Amino acid sequence: MMFTRFGLERIEITVEHKESPLVSIIIPFYNCRFVARAITSALKQTYQNIEVIVVDDGSTHHFPMIKPLKDKIIYIRKKNGGTASALNEGIRNSTGDYIVWLSSDDLFFATKVETQLNFMRNENFLFSYTNYFCINEENRIISNSVGPAGFSHDELLNSLRMGCPINGSTIMMRRDVIERVGLFNESLVYANDYDYWIRVFLKYEIGHLNIPLTLYRVHRNMGTKLFMNDVLEETERVKLQHKEEMDQYLKNKFS
Repeated sequence: MMFTRFGLERIEITVEHKESPLVSIIIPFYNCRFVARAITSALKQTYQNIEVIVVDDGSTHHFPMIKPLKDKIIYIRKKNGGTASALNEGIRNSTGDYIVWLSSDDLFFATKVETQLNFMRNENFLFSYTNYFCINEENRIISNSVGPAGFSHDELLNSLRMGCPINGSTIMMRRDVIERVGLFNESLVYANDYDYWIRVFLKYEIGHLNIPLTLYRVHRNMGTKLFMNDVLEETERVKLQHKEEMDQYLKNKFS
């Protein structure tokens, strides 16, 4: 098992190690035909102390697929407001010591939560992410492990200055992070994750676990394909918004 440390700790942290901390898995859902598979993969975790929160962001299609699983999850239906608003609603209704995000078209390996949680607790990270495999619509793996190998802090910083290097379905964070960094920016439709990772990076050390624990689905209806130009435009806007902070971070780092 390989891991990489990112970032520089800038605050004093006291982490209470409960024997079996509760992990909240939040699944934002909007008109996704793969949602039942995502939920099932979350429910089949080898780590047992979890709660699975599915936030239906005003779906008009495929939500009946959730019905057979409703007694095993916390189901929240809300008016459509976008991924960030669904994530925030899930976070507000969660009680876990750790928060995990699973997109409704992706899948977790059964050992995802157990492996990443052990990694974070052993290495005292409050935020981490892992590698992933790409899969197609038939659940076939179509890529090698995606993620940095031996990635350094400076390389992560450079990557964040260029774009979004962290897949949202691979992250895990302690609730402490949310209490300090805040919730996702609901005014951002496509780059709310990118914005959040930068905000975390500027305050916390980020851990990377160099093994794939998530299956990221590539399909014809995914938002990054359907709205590519909008994604790129908003990403550039987030990059510009945080440029001064990142420049100051670099200046302080080498001063």
